Amino acid sequence: MGTGYVRSMQPVVHVAPESDRAIEEAITTAGGRVGALEEAEALVWLGSNPNSFPELPDSVRWVQLPSAGVESWLDKLDDKRVWTSATIAFGKPVAEHALTLMLASVRRIADCVRAQTWTEPPVRPLEGSTVAIVGTGAIGGALIGLLEPFDVEVVAVTRRGRDGTLPVDRLPEALPRADFVVIAAPATPATRHLIGAAELDAMRTDAWLVNVSRGTLVDTDALVAALAAGSIGGAALDVTDPEPLPDEHPLWRAPNALITPHVANPAATLRRYLAGEVKENVARFAKGEPLMSPIDLGAGY
Repeated sequence: MGTGYVRSMQPVVHVAPESDRAIEEAITTAGGRVGALEEAEALVWLGSNPNSFPELPDSVRWVQLPSAGVESWLDKLDDKRVWTSATIAFGKPVAEHALTLMLASVRRIADCVRAQTWTEPPVRPLEGSTVAIVGTGAIGGALIGLLEPFDVEVVAVTRRGRDGTLPVDRLPEALPRADFVVIAAPATPATRHLIGAAELDAMRTDAWLVNVSRGTLVDTDALVAALAAGSIGGAALDVTDPEPLPDEHPLWRAPNALITPHVANPAATLRRYLAGEVKENVARFAKGEPLMSPIDLGAGY
């Protein structure tokens, strides 16, 4: 289904599997009405488990999902209605986390935290760095904005290479130039192990890999080997493959790895930003306008 749905002056929106005050206020402020699923024209789904997703009545013409990555939801999606992701809600907070990981790496925060004696780690500034950002959707785009005060060179890599970006098949050109390689692309069959042994080998020996997308975009075995060999400077990861990362996994022991447990967008922050996205989309839905963050069923994101 495209975006040409019938206009509804006061759309009925169901919120599930639990109610949320901020989301419901966003719906009513935008001119909608919160109602039961049986009468709903739209559904805002806040649950994290796709297996608990309900059967939808034909009246539902738009579904808002709670996550930026939708790979685990694809078998629930159909072409009878519009499906939207929460990419915009994830953009700013995840970009902030990526910047935090970058700053922590250049200032060797992990080394300092682990040390039990006074040390002098080789810190360097972020200013003047070259940053390759793979994926310039909501997260990558927000990160570009956050990097502006640091006077860095940004090399943006996207699937098709539009608007001055490099297409993904030219990623090998960007890797040797970059002080940081930031992964912010969606998880699809085409992006699985986008960063493997060859890509890691092409990176500079002082460069850091930063992943705030999905762990499957990086070949974990190849990353462990590169860290052990010192062929890259380090890795700062909010996502891993497997996830959760097992307690005895070698990534935990790598001195040049900085790992956070998939906390780039805390639940409290997500609901606040998601409420803003829902408000805008309810207003658009009521006017019959295209919605933000529509999911492309063919592309898988």
